[in-house]
Amino acid sequence: MNPLIQPKTITSPLLITLTLLCFGFFPKAQAVVPPPDGGYPGFNTAEGQNALFSLSTATGNVAVGWASLYSDAEGNFNTAIGTGALLFNTADRNTATGAGALLSNTTGFNNTATGFQSLVSNTGGSFNTASGEFALYLNTTGGSNTAIGGEALASNTTGSANTVTGSQALINNTEGSSNTATGFRALVSNITGNDNTAIGEEALLNNTSGRSNAALGRHAGAGVTTADNVICIGADVDGENVSNTCYIGNIFGVTSVGIGVLVNSAGKLGTTTSSRRFKDGIKPMKQASEALFALKPVTFHYKKEIDPARTSQFGLVAEEVEKVNPDLIVRDKDGKPYTVRYDAVNAMLLNEFLKEHLKVQELEANAVRQQKQIETLTAGLQKVSAQLELNKPAPQTVLNRQ
Repeated sequence: MNPLIQPKTITSPLLITLTLLCFGFFPKAQAVVPPPDGGYPGFNTAEGQNALFSLSTATGNVAVGWASLYSDAEGNFNTAIGTGALLFNTADRNTATGAGALLSNTTGFNNTATGFQSLVSNTGGSFNTASGEFALYLNTTGGSNTAIGGEALASNTTGSANTVTGSQALINNTEGSSNTATGFRALVSNITGNDNTAIGEEALLNNTSGRSNAALGRHAGAGVTTADNVICIGADVDGENVSNTCYIGNIFGVTSVGIGVLVNSAGKLGTTTSSRRFKDGIKPMKQASEALFALKPVTFHYKKEIDPARTSQFGLVAEEVEKVNPDLIVRDKDGKPYTVRYDAVNAMLLNEFLKEHLKVQELEANAVRQQKQIETLTAGLQKVSAQLELNKPAPQTVLNRQ
């Protein structure tokens, strides 16, 4: 038995009622005639002491068990099987199977309770389904709940539209609505939180009042208590109690060969595509990349609530980049600058690199041509020098002068 709630220690409505009946607190009225032993007018069936005791104009009811459907006079199409099942009921279309099931129900309709004291406290809640011992045990007026499993939604009183599958799932919920819990002790601590989804053993284990959270996996979302809009995917991915965050296991530290995943302001995941078949208006970048020269790279730290470690970062400021080229930023759902399109910056850097590389190639080609010209000129000068040397007159001596 979960220490958070122990239905068996609560004074049982079934036991109290049975005690009152035994001591004659109910008026000693004449039961249906003849005594319950099968079929009765109006398509009613009763079997057991005081079953359908107050029957008047009701039709289509089945009561099997001591005091089952005891108070029903005009309620129609109810089925009660078990001691005290649907004892106080006066409404229509309820089904109770198990001792004390739907015992306190009076005006609630279209409820189905299967299991010992399931929906035992329900009075006016409708469209509830409880299957399992003590399932929806304390529910009074909450409607459209589905609880399958022992003690599932056991503490719920007025919460509505909850769906629970698993022993002790959402066991402490009292007023929270539109929650879905599947797995042993899933959302076990939730009290007032709404619109949560927990799938897995002890998923969203510690959530009490957080809303619109989603956890998938054993023990997923255990770090969430009061935060809203938190997503945790993966076994033992605890997450943090920080609203509007997402945590996914088995990604960090895992090496993969492929392409990066991106997310847009609407939360859509995807990848970049480079194939020509996805593109229109293709043309050379030319001078557009020269906007890079106006960018101002900076170092910075993220605010402490974002990065408690205050790790040194390197990059650009989106608002400053917007002034240079608005096409280089990504905006949030409110239209405000959010981040820089670093992939576009990289493409522009490549364009500038290629432009500079072309210039270098041209300079190298010019240098080669100049070298050839120099070599040609040098060869020509050497020929001229040699020719001059040959045409130079012979030097005169004393003998020659005689």
